[in-house]
Amino acid sequence: MKKLLSLLLCIPLIGRPHGVSESTVSAMADASLIDFIYFGAEHMVTGYDHILFLIGVVFFLSNYFDIFKFITAFTIAHCITLIFATFYGITVNAYLIDAVIAFSVIYKGFENLDGFKKCCSIGPPNLILMVFIFGLIHGFGLSTKLQEVAIASDIHLSLFQILSFNVGVEFGQIAVLIIVFPLLSMIRGKSFDRISNWILVVAGMILLVYQLNGYFTNHTHHHQNQLEPQELQNEQHIKLDTNGYDYKYEHNHEHNHLHSH
Repeated sequence: MKKLLSLLLCIPLIGRPHGVSESTVSAMADASLIDFIYFGAEHMVTGYDHILFLIGVVFFLSNYFDIFKFITAFTIAHCITLIFATFYGITVNAYLIDAVIAFSVIYKGFENLDGFKKCCSIGPPNLILMVFIFGLIHGFGLSTKLQEVAIASDIHLSLFQILSFNVGVEFGQIAVLIIVFPLLSMIRGKSFDRISNWILVVAGMILLVYQLNGYFTNHTHHHQNQLEPQELQNEQHIKLDTNGYDYKYEHNHEHNHLHSH
């Protein structure tokens, strides 16, 4: 059991979160509402950063009321931003929002390790409030990916399609919790708890570096693509000016030479 959960915790090391296959992009072009539910569930189950954050949230919870309370806060928050951001076409840079989601994983692992008291000598911020805030950010991540796939599929998303995708996300979240919470309940232990939460912190850092590297790489590449046409135009302009100057110089030189004769 411990090996199984450790493998789940290490999933981010072997793949990029939120990978969307070309087949999914093609299928979404003429998908039914049931298909959108499936896409939402698939995206949540394969969204390693979302899964890691959920693991961090439920890690030390011991009763179903606490699970319901925290997961409800997370669910309401990500539903708000997923539905409204997608419906109104509000977009953010995918790499940056995923970097913030990676930070949420680091935060939860750090909080679970009692890092605020040990490192800062203060109590942690209100957990439900933080889960709600990070839920809003996770919802933006889900919305950004859904809008990217919709653009790639050349479709305009309706409210019903967005809601169906959101329902699928909730099904995926429930499926993850059904697997994770019983495993955590069976194998909790002092050493396991500490090591597992350090894995959360390290995995979050890896994801954070990955997303920031992707952002700066793409940003630099995009900036260079914008500059190249302007640089080429400037180079041609300088060449024309230089040729013009040479021609003017030669013309004046010839005129002065004839005038002296």
